[in-house]
Amino acid sequence: MRVSPLAVHSGAVDQLREIVRIVDAVLGSAAVGVYLHGSSVLGGLRPASDLDLMVITRRTMSDRERAELLGRLLAVSRSTDGMRPVELVVVARPEVCPWRFPPTGDFLYGEWLRSKFENGVVPEPEPMPDLALLISMVLAGNRPLVGPPPSEVLDPVPHEDLVRASVEGIPALLDDLDDDTRNVVLTVARIWATVATGMVMSKDQAASWALAELPSTDRPVLEYARRLYVECRYSEEAWSDELKAQARPCVDQMLVAIERLSAQ
Repeated sequence: MRVSPLAVHSGAVDQLREIVRIVDAVLGSAAVGVYLHGSSVLGGLRPASDLDLMVITRRTMSDRERAELLGRLLAVSRSTDGMRPVELVVVARPEVCPWRFPPTGDFLYGEWLRSKFENGVVPEPEPMPDLALLISMVLAGNRPLVGPPPSEVLDPVPHEDLVRASVEGIPALLDDLDDDTRNVVLTVARIWATVATGMVMSKDQAASWALAELPSTDRPVLEYARRLYVECRYSEEAWSDELKAQARPCVDQMLVAIERLSAQ
């Protein structure tokens, strides 16, 4: 298995090897490749970063494969003992090649869904607009763990679909502003950067870009969220009442810019 230098630096090599082994054991020759995306390919893993992986398959998964893959991932995804949470999406190549929007994801594992999985829910195929962003990151990162280069497997995503995927999740995202302030503020900044530039940046890179565009009165919240992302796990962060109160105006300012750009 080829391992990204960023993954080596993060200490996640053994965990990545185990995930690749699991994918091979469950899917065998149906798997085309396993690819890194997210922080691993956009500047490096941060203290609270997940291990983000995309598995491309030749066909959709069977019910048995879904249940087996889920059970094995539940055992290797965690934020203790030097390990990291895993976010793994399986994409059946015929569903995205040729490209169409919205794309369909075949299977999605993430720690925010753990309680559902432990109560018997098994991931099923569903429309996943976010795949436009993830596929773009996979192509830009070009970090196969196993398999051919992603450009030989995946079609590029048109800019207009990248924009659509970016803005479609905003309403649901805003519901979490009070409880997940750091992530929401940084994600809105990344959406703004993507809509404006056509690139999918890391959260800290997008924050740096957005800070140069924001009025000075709205910068403290984004500056603080960026610092938390670079330096802290979620359990280590704290927000003052003053900064918390400034989060909504900061986000609203970015949303105005996103709406203006999206309408062009």
